[in-house]
Amino acid sequence: MKLTVFGASGRIGGEIVRQGAAAGHDMTAVVRRGRAAAGLPEQVRLVEVDGIDNPDVLAPTVAGRDAVLSGLGPRARRDAGVTAPMIRCLLDAMDRTDVRRILVVSAAPVAAPHPGDSFVTRRGMWPLITAMLRPVYADLREVEDDLTLSGTEWTAVRPPRLVNRTVTGRYRTAIGENLPRAGTISRADVAHAMLAMINDPATYRRAVGVAW
Repeated sequence: MKLTVFGASGRIGGEIVRQGAAAGHDMTAVVRRGRAAAGLPEQVRLVEVDGIDNPDVLAPTVAGRDAVLSGLGPRARRDAGVTAPMIRCLLDAMDRTDVRRILVVSAAPVAAPHPGDSFVTRRGMWPLITAMLRPVYADLREVEDDLTLSGTEWTAVRPPRLVNRTVTGRYRTAIGENLPRAGTISRADVAHAMLAMINDPATYRRAVGVAW
């Protein structure tokens, strides 16, 4: 498949590019100019842009592609609010080029905890986490709202706490809800899950919980 990855200099985006190239996909990696994108396979087409804020610039990077995958997201609480405008720009570029499939990284606390989780998780830990990072999750909810209003075949992948470990390919998924006892997942496995979902119609226009 022909895939374009945004946020390829980040840890999830970079994993998507590396795993996609290893699987034989035709990969285009889009990064902001000046951002390091070390470790990407040499066969990957690297495109540097001044920012993810101009659909005219982004349109050529998505034209003719089978899917767009986004690893864009806030790196810290101070970055809250940056993701939704960038995703809107991607959706505009996709609309101009008639590309319909997009997968993005969201987060588990955007939605309610699983009803099977413990009382402590549902009434203690979950509200505390969502309160501490409220602006981040508000930004990601806006992303999901924009996707819902778009004409794309979108998937929003909702991981819990991310860790840096190698890909295992062993994780759980739940369409339309969070998973019970969803504590962590590696960034590499989030990337693996996103690539695996590209051609899965069950994930079209749905949020998908993913966790170990």
